[in-house]
Amino acid sequence: MSLKPRHKVDPAFSMSSMTDIIFLLLIFFMLTSSFITPSGLPVNLPSSKSTNIVMQKVSVTITKDMLYFVNDKRVAVSDIETAIKRELRNADEGVVVLHIDKSVPTEHLVRVAGIASSLKAKVSIAAQPNE
Repeated sequence: MSLKPRHKVDPAFSMSSMTDIIFLLLIFFMLTSSFITPSGLPVNLPSSKSTNIVMQKVSVTITKDMLYFVNDKRVAVSDIETAIKRELRNADEGVVVLHIDKSVPTEHLVRVAGIASSLKAKVSIAAQPNE
């Protein structure tokens, strides 16, 4: 006489719903992480009471050693306008974010902001929030 149960329980676990959830989380984190693109150059930013996060299309950095960078590529002072113009042509919208070290004289910030404004770009200055 055979006493086997009629309804066998399948011990296999279906991972399809788990992989769907992981895939959706991966897409979510990939989309949200692209909103903020930090500058990879060591710049001591000034502080501000309110800072806004701007979608960064073109980044212009001036270090304390007076080195100019456009999107992390070193550029001579005389070529800054052509470099910004080239990067704005590749960007969807004309937004230039200035990462200026706080020890840099204001005249350099004004010069770069004037160049970006003459190219019909919106200018934003990066700052650290006050704590």
